[in-house]
Amino acid sequence: MTNALLDALKHTPNVLSVELRPPRAELDSPTGMDAWIDTYHTVHGLVRNDMFVFLTDSAVGAREENNLRHLVINLGNDVPRSHVIPFLTTKHTQDYCLSYAERALHEGFPSLVVLGGDKSIGPPRCVPHAWQLREDIRRHVPDLALGGWANPHQNPVTQVGYLQGPRFTGELYLTQVVSHHDLPKVEAFLGEQDAAGVTTPGIFGVFYYRSASPKTLSILQQFLTVPAEALTAEFAAGESPEAICARSIRELRRAGAKHLYLSNLPIRGTRQILERILSLV
Repeated sequence: MTNALLDALKHTPNVLSVELRPPRAELDSPTGMDAWIDTYHTVHGLVRNDMFVFLTDSAVGAREENNLRHLVINLGNDVPRSHVIPFLTTKHTQDYCLSYAERALHEGFPSLVVLGGDKSIGPPRCVPHAWQLREDIRRHVPDLALGGWANPHQNPVTQVGYLQGPRFTGELYLTQVVSHHDLPKVEAFLGEQDAAGVTTPGIFGVFYYRSASPKTLSILQQFLTVPAEALTAEFAAGESPEAICARSIRELRRAGAKHLYLSNLPIRGTRQILERILSLV
């Protein structure tokens, strides 16, 4: 099975992808159905424009609908599965995780991003570290391309060491979200990666901040590194969410982060917001 994502990361100067969050599991049936219809239309539209879409698994500790099951049911055969990449966290049983990986490949999804998941909320992890689950999946489903995780906000030597280590077990990695306010950290991380000779392609996260609501930023700070003071100043100066996001894309690319994914775009109106962002990049 060819892998469109890996090919794009290796041969395209700048890959811009989107991370979406599936509907919450606790939604009632009609509401949940409507939410999945919206998700389908968004994924279909993005993929039709040759974009890659990541679907999260229990983002910020909240239980989400089984992304793989709904993708199989709702996408049908008119959406290339080569451009849809599910996330899988360790916050399930090991049997569930291995069966999930097996089904992903069987259903035509060539890539899977395997993450640890937040330790402070939700079910416990089935293994202490995501690399352990990636090792198990590699043994069980060797033809599945795997993605891991890195955090430029942490010590760059340590983080690059994880990518360089023999137990990383992955063909690509995603990062924690960063912005134009984090350029020194991104540059330090990329510099260490180059010095270590790591060639694994990385996709850096960019968060679409919709406002500078103190309550929202406070909640986000439980899970992300949020430049709250700087964001508040930008919004107070009249900057739009799209302009702030576009600035992050421009500056991160200038710093050397070639490939990016956008997080926190709304399910409805995604393509229109994305077009406004890209018009400002």
